[in-house]
Amino acid sequence: MQTITGKIYKEIFTLLEKNPNGLRWSELLSQIQQSDSTLHPKTINGCVWKLLEKFPDQVYKPEKGIFRLTKYRNN
Repeated sequence: MQTITGKIYKEIFTLLEKNPNGLRWSELLSQIQQSDSTLHPKTINGCVWKLLEKFPDQVYKPEKGIFRLTKYRNN
């Protein structure tokens, strides 16, 4: 069984994979909420807040407020 935060992180990586140029903080929050309305907005916010801390080898911020997968860093 998958945890709630695990489900959110899985959705974050799915969204970032579909958007090689990255997504803004607000876009991530709204798209995750749209994908599953049962998720609490504060839990989603907390997961996005900790994203760089938990996955520094997979996600980076090319500029303030934008999250992008590291595999797209050189594109």
